[in-house]
Amino acid sequence: MRFHLITHFAQSAIVQFPRRRLSALYNQQCRAYSPVGHRHHQFTRKTRVSDAPSHFSSYFSFFHRFYSSKPSNPDMGLLSWYLGMLESRPVLTKSISAAVIYAAADITSQLITLESNGTWDSIRTLRMAGFGLIILGPAQHVWFNFVGRLLPKRDLITTFKKLAMGQLVYGPMINGTFFSFNAALQGENGNEIASRLKRDLIPTLLNGLMYWPLCDFFTYKIIPVHLQPLINSSFSYLWTIYLTYMASLSKAVPD
Repeated sequence: MRFHLITHFAQSAIVQFPRRRLSALYNQQCRAYSPVGHRHHQFTRKTRVSDAPSHFSSYFSFFHRFYSSKPSNPDMGLLSWYLGMLESRPVLTKSISAAVIYAAADITSQLITLESNGTWDSIRTLRMAGFGLIILGPAQHVWFNFVGRLLPKRDLITTFKKLAMGQLVYGPMINGTFFSFNAALQGENGNEIASRLKRDLIPTLLNGLMYWPLCDFFTYKIIPVHLQPLINSSFSYLWTIYLTYMASLSKAVPD
C-alpha cells in the first residue's frame, strides 16, 4: 500500500514539473547515483552515432528542442522558431523571407492587371522570388549590419543620417541591381539594360522619396538590427508591386 502511495505521489509531481527541468534532473541523478549510469550513457551515445548520421541527429535535436519548448500559443511558437532561425542561419532566413515577400508582391501586381494581360506569368514571379533569394536577402543582411555598426545610436540625428545613407547609397544600388537582374533574365543585352536604367531608374528613385523615408525612419528608429531586413522586406511588399510594374515595361530603345 505504501509503495502505491509513493508511486502515485511521484507521478503527480512529474506531471506538474516542467519538462526541461525534469529531464535535466533525471540526467544529473543518473550520473550522480547510478553505478552503471556512465556506462549506459556511453553505450547510448555509441549507438546513436553508429545508427544515425550526425546531421540527422542535429535535425532531430533541433525539432525536439522546438516542440519541447513550444508555448501554449502557436503564434508565439512560430515567432520563437523564426527568431531562432534568424540567430542560427541569418542570411538564409532573411533571403527566404525576401523571396516569399517579393513573390507575393508580384502575384498581387499581376492580379491587379490580370484583366488587361489575361494570363498569369509564373516565370515573372520566379524572377522576383529569385531576386529576393539571391540578391536582396544577402544585401539587406550586409547593409543593415553595416549601418548598425557604423551608427549604433538611435537618436533623431543619427536616424536621419541612416535615412540619408539609405536614400543616397542603398536605394540606387538595390533598385539598379533589380532592373539589371530582371532585364538580364529576360534576355536583354548590355545596351538595352543601360537604356532601361537610363529611362526607369531616376523616375523610380524620385517616386521612392514619397514612400521610403517614412518607412526607413520607423525601421531605423524602432526596430532592432536583426529584424530590420524583415521589416524592410515587409515595406517592400507595396513598393515591389510598383517595381514589378516598371520592370514589366517594354524594352527601352538604345540611343
